[in-house]
Amino acid sequence: MFFVLSKTIGVMSLPSNFLIGIGLLGVVLCVTRFVSFGRKLMIASIVLLAIGGLSPMGNWLLYPLEQRFPPWNPAEGAPDGIIVLGGPIDADLSAAHDTTVIRTAADRIFATAALARQYPNARIVYSGGSGNLVSTDAKEADYAARLLESLGVPKSRLTMERQSRNTQENAEFSKELVKPKSGDRWLLVTSAYHMPRSVGLFRKVGFPVEPYPVDWRVAGSSALLELSNIEDDGLGRTDLGFREWLGLLAYWITGKIDSPFPGPNN
Repeated sequence: MFFVLSKTIGVMSLPSNFLIGIGLLGVVLCVTRFVSFGRKLMIASIVLLAIGGLSPMGNWLLYPLEQRFPPWNPAEGAPDGIIVLGGPIDADLSAAHDTTVIRTAADRIFATAALARQYPNARIVYSGGSGNLVSTDAKEADYAARLLESLGVPKSRLTMERQSRNTQENAEFSKELVKPKSGDRWLLVTSAYHMPRSVGLFRKVGFPVEPYPVDWRVAGSSALLELSNIEDDGLGRTDLGFREWLGLLAYWITGKIDSPFPGPNN
């Protein structure tokens, strides 16, 4: 049920979808006796979409998420394994064209390949099935395996977790596959803005991981004063940050994570 709600109510609550929705509602109301209210909704929709797409709002939402965990320190020694969370690959497009299609967050793949070369004894786990509400036979992990092998990671080192649909299942199913032992050190590779929620979920299932954030979207604190533009994905960053904060709140309220904002010490 949680997964279904995240793919329906969660998607519709994103700022861009919600504001377009109230704008369309305003259009409908303009042909009824509520024309005045309809016009107000249309104006509010346009103004708020402009704020979300042109202001630094997206950067404000993403910056504290991305800064929550510091870069991983290699001086602490080689890890026993590396877990990379799915998300970069569109499994349905990959199946349609019979080749790996990366839509976003490619850094997760390339960082994993680089770490695999740097630590040749580390086990590599890719966790990603299909995040679609209506699932198909196309699984992200299958196409990730092809890509990682083409980048020089031997097939013998790869463990592909292909059933998970969201981050909670990434944590649960990865633990089942890995069966981590006390003292093992596992890196978790995912986008920096996604790291707080991911670490919180892995901790909750009893799988301690060391964050290896990649795929930053905000250059630094100076970006908090920079205007965005819609073409440069200003509205996309607003949606992305809002969705992550909403996810943290939902997972905390439902007891799936122990802290509303997981960090290095909580």
